[in-house]
Amino acid sequence: MTTANGGAAEATGANGRVARDTVATVVGQWQAVHPGIDTGPMEIIGRINRCAALLQQAEDAPLRRRGLSRAEFDLLGALRRTGDVLTPGELARETFSSGAAVTKRLRGLQERALVERRPDTRDRRVALVTLTAEGRDLVDALLPEQLAYESAVLAGLDDEGHRDLTDRLGELLGQLEGRLGGPRP
Repeated sequence: MTTANGGAAEATGANGRVARDTVATVVGQWQAVHPGIDTGPMEIIGRINRCAALLQQAEDAPLRRRGLSRAEFDLLGALRRTGDVLTPGELARETFSSGAAVTKRLRGLQERALVERRPDTRDRRVALVTLTAEGRDLVDALLPEQLAYESAVLAGLDDEGHRDLTDRLGELLGQLEGRLGGPRP
């Protein structure tokens, strides 16, 4: 069931299917230590976490080529898709980031002339952030490249698998946001 080097192994999951991945190794090890324990939650959460880690390791090649991180692109994208002038606090909510992280990223994006920050005329303590023309052009050029890259990453899924995974992850996310993170406005 497990491999000597800790690589992928086979384990029968809660759904009765045989899985061949690194999470199967961990599940198999736990099942050997605690026969009869329900590893169903581990099978799902472990695979979500492993997928997230692998996607982050791959980083986003089109973004990297342009000198951007995913987090920076998310800030630029939030400004572009909302079409609004946003405050750093609004950007933090839009991108699920901390205020400190947004401030740091905005500083770098401003230095590269991709965003502008100016004080609010009604409350000078509040900064208003907008895309520059260069920032808007960069987002518009990168979005198709990034989506093509992400499509290539998901190429192993057929149309039905893609729809099913999208639906299932949407259901899970909706439940988690409702219980753990609060619903998005």
